[in-house]
Amino acid sequence: MKRTIQNLALASALAFGALSMFAGTNNPPAQDLSSQVRHQLVMLPYYNVFDDLNFSVNNGVVTLSGEVTQPVVKSDAERSVKHLAGITQVVNHIRVLPLSTFDNRIRMAEYRSIYGFGGLYRYGLGTQPSIHIIVDNGHVTLVGVVDNEGDKNLANIRANTVFWSFIGDQ
Repeated sequence: MKRTIQNLALASALAFGALSMFAGTNNPPAQDLSSQVRHQLVMLPYYNVFDDLNFSVNNGVVTLSGEVTQPVVKSDAERSVKHLAGITQVVNHIRVLPLSTFDNRIRMAEYRSIYGFGGLYRYGLGTQPSIHIIVDNGHVTLVGVVDNEGDKNLANIRANTVFWSFIGDQ
């Protein structure tokens, strides 16, 4: 019992020491800041499988990039990370894709083709699917993460089955 109390006291002292180390600088560690930015971006209410958001953090400057289908996602992304402690500036290079009923049809067809297939449906589970489908004037780009090269090839094959779409490699 005595050893447990000493370990608890030591852990508390270390925690308070770490807090005071960052308290005066208002600069959290870069890894922590990156995870906070990532969290803010994936929590955006209109961010979906047809959007791709990327970011980099360098000395308190967050650079946002990617492509989104709705202008509100671009402005919400900037607004959501601007208030984080340690962020001094946000550079927003997010591109809003052009409105197109043609592209919307391709998006839905790609979604059904990829996520409706037995071997790939698991990538669509959860709040943020791991394969994002970006359609720009009929050109389709798949971005994201899959478990292996076979699933990557399968997703590309399924995407190529959609009529009137042009698949880009990424």
